[in-house]
Amino acid sequence: MYEAVKTTVGDFPHSPGVYLMKNVKGTIIYIGKAKDLKKRVSSYFTGTPTVKTRVLVSKIDSIEYIVTGNEYEALLLENNLIKENSPRYNINLKDGKSYPAIRITNEEFPRIFRTRRIVQDGSRYFGPYTDVGNIDIYLELIEKLFPLRKCRGPLKKREHPCLYYHIGRCASPCTGKINREEYRLHVEQAKKLLSGETEGLLRDLDEKMNRAASGLNFEKAAEIRDTLEAIRTVGNRQEVVDFNMEKRDYVAMARRESLYSFAVFQMRSGKMLGRDLYRAESFGSDEDAFAQFFFQYYKDPEALPDVIYTISLADKELLRRFFREEFKADVDLQVPEEGRHSRILRMAAENAGQDVDRRLKAVANIPGLEELKQVLNLKKLPRRIEGFDIAQLSGKYPVASLVSFYNGNPDKKNYRRFHIKSLNGKIDDYEAIREAVARRYTRVLNEKLEKPDLLVIDGGRGQLNAALGVLDTLGIRDIPVIALAKQFEEIYTPDRVEPIRLPDGAEGPRVAQAVRDETHRIATTFNKSLRRRDINLPSLEGIPGIGPTRARALLEAFGSIESIREATVSQIVDEAGIPLKTAEKIIEILSQKN
Repeated sequence: MYEAVKTTVGDFPHSPGVYLMKNVKGTIIYIGKAKDLKKRVSSYFTGTPTVKTRVLVSKIDSIEYIVTGNEYEALLLENNLIKENSPRYNINLKDGKSYPAIRITNEEFPRIFRTRRIVQDGSRYFGPYTDVGNIDIYLELIEKLFPLRKCRGPLKKREHPCLYYHIGRCASPCTGKINREEYRLHVEQAKKLLSGETEGLLRDLDEKMNRAASGLNFEKAAEIRDTLEAIRTVGNRQEVVDFNMEKRDYVAMARRESLYSFAVFQMRSGKMLGRDLYRAESFGSDEDAFAQFFFQYYKDPEALPDVIYTISLADKELLRRFFREEFKADVDLQVPEEGRHSRILRMAAENAGQDVDRRLKAVANIPGLEELKQVLNLKKLPRRIEGFDIAQLSGKYPVASLVSFYNGNPDKKNYRRFHIKSLNGKIDDYEAIREAVARRYTRVLNEKLEKPDLLVIDGGRGQLNAALGVLDTLGIRDIPVIALAKQFEEIYTPDRVEPIRLPDGAEGPRVAQAVRDETHRIATTFNKSLRRRDINLPSLEGIPGIGPTRARALLEAFGSIESIREATVSQIVDEAGIPLKTAEKIIEILSQKN
């Protein structure tokens, strides 16, 4: 089926459009957009796919496409089709925050109350509030200053006002004590209070306090004084303050495998009012997931910011156009490189990263570990798995990575990196494995550290034997060891002559693959970081469309100009977030310099 689907993609047009991936039941499981349908969809079947891409491709039975006039039309169609079909592998945002917010309902006579449930019905939300005491202060102030109705549901006409009216906590629109225009003015003033726009309100209250004191109404003056102090106190509790009055959002994303977390920091009137945290799972590209997040998060025209600061975003111009045409709003999207905005964005990214790490740790993949135990005939469940890989380039900067997984998930605090010291310029992956394994497990023995339930070596029979030889010498052959070769996804074990070929989609082998892929990622990243001293940045920045930001993105993704030259256009687009035409220009120019 894989080859049949791959063959059909060869007939796709080089046109903008939307592609729909379906399973054997004909159900749409993923929807994506493309500037070039053939190149984008072909990228799923070329190169070395990630674990999440392999999972998605293993579920595909057929792929259909819809051609559009341009990339913007593809963006809108993708958004509409995702809303209509809710595909399993596209993102579906879930509110990940545990903090309450304040809701102003979308009714003729709105209500204001605290909530932890977000309903997309046009209501306005303020928060979430990490300090729950702030909500109590806000609601108390609103009841005193702008008394709104408490009754639930549509407003019903009454002859007599309720108790709340008599104690000054409701303006009683149900009995006509306040008309719709005056009531709406109360609501707008409450919104300004919640948005931190309090200068006018403080000035009015100060005047009222002085008039009360001049009239010898000291009790009233004291009450207003306490209200002024409460407003100033709740405003001063904001964690981040500056003097820029524009409405700004800082949007960051973090991914671990197929799990995504998005953090949004909201700055209004120079104060940070809220930190939204949303969760999703997606098996498409990071670029698609990020664009889809924007569609799902920004639905209320009144709540749109003036500027959105975010990470590198290939769809930036398309999203600007979307805000302009759908909401009649000019929202500027910027990628800050340094300064205050960059620091706040890093805070958002850290929040997103911590959240997705918590989610990953919370989901123990026991079924996958049980299956892996059975496939490898292990004596006990491999809860603790350690993995090794080697990275070098023509003998330069040889390094090794050690990763640790617990309950089927990364345990990053136990990751280690090694400079390989024994090669002296030779290219010898077996010797590098021996050194890394010896250094690790000599320390495990000396410091009486926890031994893993399974050891995974990235490689084949030679790498396996190298690791086994070291463990035999150290006298700790009770650790089960396997080698996992990437080319054919084969597992080599000490007691089998023939390797075990991994079945597609099986949960147990996916755990071993995830360990192997993570070792490769860590080793390669470490090696690239050491090789950057050999990189000639100006030669990249001389390519049309490549500035410092994109040059750094390319080097982060590939590590060297040579590796970029050897990459495909789709790899440059997917791994470095470079637009398609620019990626084609990069390949063209670097090929001429070869």
